[in-house]
Amino acid sequence: MLKNFWYAVEFGHAVGRRPRKVTCLGQDFVIWRRRDGRVACLSDLCVHRGGALSMGTPAGDDSIACPYHGWEYEPDGRCVKIPANPPGRGIPLKARVDAYPVIERYGMVWAFLGDLPEEERPPIPHIPQHDDPAFRAVYWETTVDANYERTLENVVDAAHTPFVHGTAFGNPDRPEIPDYEITGDDWHAEADILLSPPLPKGLWGALARRGPRAEHVVVSNGWYLPNIVKLHVRLPFGDLVLYDHNIPLGQNRTLVKIVGYRNFFTGKWADGNAVKRIEKIFEQDRPVVENQRPELLPFDLSAELHIRSDALQVAYRRRRRQLMDQGWWVGGDDIVTGDAPRREATVIPSPARRDNPDLARAWVHRSRGETIDEPARSAE
Repeated sequence: MLKNFWYAVEFGHAVGRRPRKVTCLGQDFVIWRRRDGRVACLSDLCVHRGGALSMGTPAGDDSIACPYHGWEYEPDGRCVKIPANPPGRGIPLKARVDAYPVIERYGMVWAFLGDLPEEERPPIPHIPQHDDPAFRAVYWETTVDANYERTLENVVDAAHTPFVHGTAFGNPDRPEIPDYEITGDDWHAEADILLSPPLPKGLWGALARRGPRAEHVVVSNGWYLPNIVKLHVRLPFGDLVLYDHNIPLGQNRTLVKIVGYRNFFTGKWADGNAVKRIEKIFEQDRPVVENQRPELLPFDLSAELHIRSDALQVAYRRRRRQLMDQGWWVGGDDIVTGDAPRREATVIPSPARRDNPDLARAWVHRSRGETIDEPARSAE
């Protein structure tokens, strides 16, 4: 799993004033909407006794209160109220939790999971269809018992369509993948691939049969680091563009959130049909992906055999290897262990730790064998 990226952790329409738990990179977070409409994101762990802040309630203008002892936290992670304290007693400086930058864009809530300063952070992918009035969006999600990189590569892979999707999307009689050219930069790669799918059925098929039949359909497949796949199908009657967010709940479980855009049948009445088609294709992929071995993508590029049609996946793995060598892989210092009982947990450092070096380890699980001898110092 890769840190130091913007992760789309939730649909924007699903986030309100009440705290909501989301999980990514093996860590739990709490998100909620402030009074001015902006979304805040904290680690879902009260520093006092480990209460889940996502079970708490809104407090004050923008704070949330822990459900266990009522400690109130601001969007920047600072505790601003301890109800058990007598009047005049200060709040310990270490009474704070990790706060993560948030941007709401393209119908998604994006949290930056890492500690890079703003000028060094990779970009959020550009999704032009979202603000184009010619397109209408639908939203769908599911969980998969597989690693997020396996689910990502599955959607990028054009060569599996004739076999996994049969006559629904692929064409078993025309399985060849012509060589293609990859374009991109450090953060994404994309290619136009010629496929020969059969005509769609139902409403879409009726529309397709009105126009001339093309021998090939151009499908643009691409990936955006760390976990997004773009699938753009140029149908005879319009464009279908899917953005597939593969959110790593842990090493072997993925939350897939898909935003699908179409510039045909753009009335609300056709949304259900569009979602049904997305779900049908995805459910054909599920059993294949959930049974791939090894469960995790190999670190060594030569550990699996590659051919020319795998060029997009190979590009992803090479860039991933570079980022691992830069220290962007989740592991080592990101995995901490409690002392009693011993429990491993992922804790992604936030930018606040760089801003407050004296507090860098103040509000995380203690590592194995580490002790704290001094009592918490207050800000009196």
